[in-house]
Amino acid sequence: MIECQGLAWSDLLWWQRTSRCQLQYIDCPDECPTDFDSYSQKKLCWVDCFNPLCMAVCRAVKPNCESYGAICLDPRFIGGDGIVFYFHGKSNEHFSLVSDPDVQINARFTGHRPVGRTRDFTWIQALGFLFNAHKFSLETTKVATWDSDIDHLKFTIDGQDLVIPEKTLFAWHSSDKEIKIERLTQKNSVIVTINDKAEIIINVVPVTKEDDRIHNYRLPKDDCFAHFEVQFKFINLSPKVDGILGRTYRPDFKNPAKPGVAMPVVGGEDSFRTSSLLSHDCKTCLFSEEVAVDSGSVKVKSEYTLLDCTRGASSGYGIVCRK
Repeated sequence: MIECQGLAWSDLLWWQRTSRCQLQYIDCPDECPTDFDSYSQKKLCWVDCFNPLCMAVCRAVKPNCESYGAICLDPRFIGGDGIVFYFHGKSNEHFSLVSDPDVQINARFTGHRPVGRTRDFTWIQALGFLFNAHKFSLETTKVATWDSDIDHLKFTIDGQDLVIPEKTLFAWHSSDKEIKIERLTQKNSVIVTINDKAEIIINVVPVTKEDDRIHNYRLPKDDCFAHFEVQFKFINLSPKVDGILGRTYRPDFKNPAKPGVAMPVVGGEDSFRTSSLLSHDCKTCLFSEEVAVDSGSVKVKSEYTLLDCTRGASSGYGIVCRK
């Protein structure tokens, strides 16, 4: 399967005509899997559709928690400026991660406050997206004990529950092709594409006993706090984009995180708090349901497309896999 800029198989004729990779032979790197079962190793062959050389890379199908746009741990952010900071928020409250006139991305935090602490330990438990006429969310289910053989993801779209079959590389599209959800593994790992706006790789993980021992979280027995590791890649953000993460992509942004501090904490809960997962009523929110804008001076350095090299030498539409 080849996809570019969120296009499904039915759209690939357009991609073939317009991509600079048209009718080229592209080698998958040797370290990439050669059989379908190897997808469990969390590596896929990705083609950089914007690279003049049209090269493929072997890319992990989970967030890179040490790179730009990543939110992992409790929660640790790496902004578009490359600076690491922490934003703790509060358990069971919602905060704006990204707010632009044409897209809003919120997070619900989960966590707890052990006796004697002055703040909650928190993790990201759910994400909410507002884009054009859509309201989409995905969240983790609460479990006492983690089981990787169970899918811990729950999806909703425009107020309705959404079932995504547990099949590696299965892709679901909204009716207008504005949103795509693709499973990168059978369970607990997806990539969400918002057309012409963002690509979000999402992985569900628990707080482990080792995490608990190291950080002294003092987890309750009835919750392992399943949460998201997330990495965002953006295209066409406006220069005024806001949100805990979004503002770090502004060309003129000055990060308040203190350099040289082992755990630089950035505040601003009151500025970014929303009333629900799918609201845009924070003090700094820019999203408007009524106004669509042609925003964008912020571009990603490159865009990638999945290339399935497991189904024979030819993957279709002029791209040929060779080892």
